[in-house]
Amino acid sequence: MAQLSDDCFAFGGPMMSVDEAVGIIAARVTAVREVETVALANADGRVLAADVSAPLPLPPFTNSAVDGYAVSSRDLPKDKERAFAVAGRVQAGASANAPIGPGEAVRIFTGAPMPDGADTVFMQEDVRLDGGKVVLPAGLKPGANVRPAGEDIPLGYAALKAGQRLRPQDVALAAAFGLTKISVVRRIRVAVFSTGNELVSPGEPRGAAQLFDSNRFMLMAMLVRLGCEVSDLGILRDERASLAIAIQKAAGAHDLILTTGGVSTGEEDHVKASVESVGSLVLWRMAIKPGRPVAIGIIGGTAFIGLPGNPVASFVTFVHVVRPTILALSGATQQPLVPMPVRAAFAYKKKIARREYVRVTLRKAADGALEAFKFPREGAGLLSSLVDTDGLVELGEEITRVEPGQTVGFLSYASLI
Repeated sequence: MAQLSDDCFAFGGPMMSVDEAVGIIAARVTAVREVETVALANADGRVLAADVSAPLPLPPFTNSAVDGYAVSSRDLPKDKERAFAVAGRVQAGASANAPIGPGEAVRIFTGAPMPDGADTVFMQEDVRLDGGKVVLPAGLKPGANVRPAGEDIPLGYAALKAGQRLRPQDVALAAAFGLTKISVVRRIRVAVFSTGNELVSPGEPRGAAQLFDSNRFMLMAMLVRLGCEVSDLGILRDERASLAIAIQKAAGAHDLILTTGGVSTGEEDHVKASVESVGSLVLWRMAIKPGRPVAIGIIGGTAFIGLPGNPVASFVTFVHVVRPTILALSGATQQPLVPMPVRAAFAYKKKIARREYVRVTLRKAADGALEAFKFPREGAGLLSSLVDTDGLVELGEEITRVEPGQTVGFLSYASLI
């Protein structure tokens, strides 16, 4: 397990900004050290444990970029077209049988290796056949339509870097190198549970004053998308002693404990006191809406994060607190969220010195610009506001109002995990 110091998250300010939170997490969380080897087919989403250097150049041999006719640049027609004898034919996957001679052309196909002596290819649609010869036009530059060996990636280049989360295109590159296995950081082990007497799990009998627990399943799905190994610990009731026991027990076998609910300051919000009784905790009152109350601490060297109980607040704080913590624990390079500029189709007021996230739907305007339309209802408890929108407009701390037509930053839900 990752072992963090008790003062890892220490912070003396009354209210922490989003950027401060991410910066502290990235700088102070110690990554796990265990590495495992996985089959390439199972590498998507995993964090690379060591650089992967190119064991061969890509492409590994000089080849044709098009279907056409290969010639030597010394024979290129200068002022008018010229007829060439067709001396051979090379398909992809085959080798040229002989070097090209003066005044000769070789029929060649995309991906086929260039014959010795040939360095230029005419596209088949630019030539014409005349009897047994091919007539090539004047004006083509030497080296046209040819992919040199190593043009994409040279031999020995560190093409994949330790700490990056592998994407499908990264897996493709490793496959192009001929690799079948790859070294990755082991999955981060996360224990997840909800708190609250008002919650029951789906499938269980629900009392008249109870709700089916949705946050736990949302958070587990987000953790799986981040490549974590998730333990579902169910629902814990609003009882301080039992909360403390469950949290302490989970700490021994996990890298992170994640809870939802019970982190506010009400009489029945016991998570803060429970964590303080078995570990150390700094209550991060983040300058963010939705999601200000977030409990963060250390229990026996294991990181603890308690998220708000409202689903939208839980979603937003997961993105800005849990996501960077998972990346830091896995030794992954932090991936900053880069909002896309869109045009606001709504008016909005907010407090200064607080970052806010507005749920919006994107539509294309008559002039082709993308416009962001605000979800018609407020409230951090509205799951429909996450389901029926496309993402979040991020309003920075310095902004106090938004007017229709103003450029704002949009984060798609797909970019957040």
